[in-house]
Formats: sequence, C-alpha cells, structure tokens
Amino acid sequence: MNKDQCFQIGRIAKVHGLRGEVNVVLDVEYPEDYEHLEHLFLEQKGRLVPFFLEHFELQPGNRALAKFEELDSIEKVEPLVGSEIYLPLSELPELEEDQYYYHELIGFEVYDETKGLIGPVEVIYDLETQDLLGVKHQGKEVLIPIQDGIIQKVDKAAKKVFCQLPEGLLDIYLED
Repeated sequence: MNKDQCFQIGRIAKVHGLRGEVNVVLDVEYPEDYEHLEHLFLEQKGRLVPFFLEHFELQPGNRALAKFEELDSIEKVEPLVGSEIYLPLSELPELEEDQYYYHELIGFEVYDETKGLIGPVEVIYDLETQDLLGVKHQGKEVLIPIQDGIIQKVDKAAKKVFCQLPEGLLDIYLED
C-alpha cells in the first residue's frame, strides 16, 4: 500500500497498560466513522505496514484505545509510539453532494472573484495551524488558505474552486 493511496487518521501517542494496548490520537472530524476498524496501516521506516486489531475503542477527546493482534506486551508496542496511522482512500466515509475531501481538489482550477483564473491546485498542505491549497500561478506557487470567507464554493462536477482572495495575496507571491 502506497501513501498516496491512503489518508492519515491519526498517530499512536503512547503505550497504555502492560498488555500491549496503545493510545491513539485521531485527526478526523467524525471519530465514530472509524470505531469498527479491523485493521490499519502504520508508517514504519517510510513504508505502510498493515496491523490487525483485536479492538479499537473510542475515547473522549478524539482518542481511541487500540490493541493489535499478536502484540501483547509493552516491549512489542513501544516501538510503534509516534507512528502515523493510515487507511486506504477507499475507506473514506461518503460525503454529501456539497462536501469534499481536500485531496479531491488536486487538479481543480482555482478562480478568484475579481482576478479570474488563478491556476490549478497542485498540492494540499495539511499544517497544524492552517490547511492550504498550493496553486500554480504565473509559474510560481501561491498558497491559499482553506477557510470560509476565502473558499466560496467548490464545484466538483466542473472541477473548479471559487475564491475571494484577500487583497494583495497574489502580489506577495509575484514580487521578485
């Protein structure tokens, strides 16, 4: 399984108890969509490795308690602490017509309300403080915050993102 065929749902935060359980911090909007997981992929040395679950119990605060099959001691799960957790894109929950996942926006054309066509979305930056669209404009990368007020509408059928860019945003990237 390749990373580009997957999406990250969280990471292993720490060991829990003596029998091989781990605390998982989930980075998802609706944790209940993942409470019946039977397996997941952990990033190990740059590769995604499948791990089968004995249980995956949701906890308050976007956390879960996980127990992997055949890993029944602290010594066996300690090396997993800090590992990022992934699932295949095929396991993403279905969305409503007017909703979208950020990764779906790659390749969409971005249009500004006043400036018209800006360019194609080439990458999504998922940063702790802000999610950004990386858009190619006049040979340069322009970073557009993904937030209400800036992103006005996404037309999935037409593969277009309509924005109202803050005054001067493009100018910052076009200066030499």
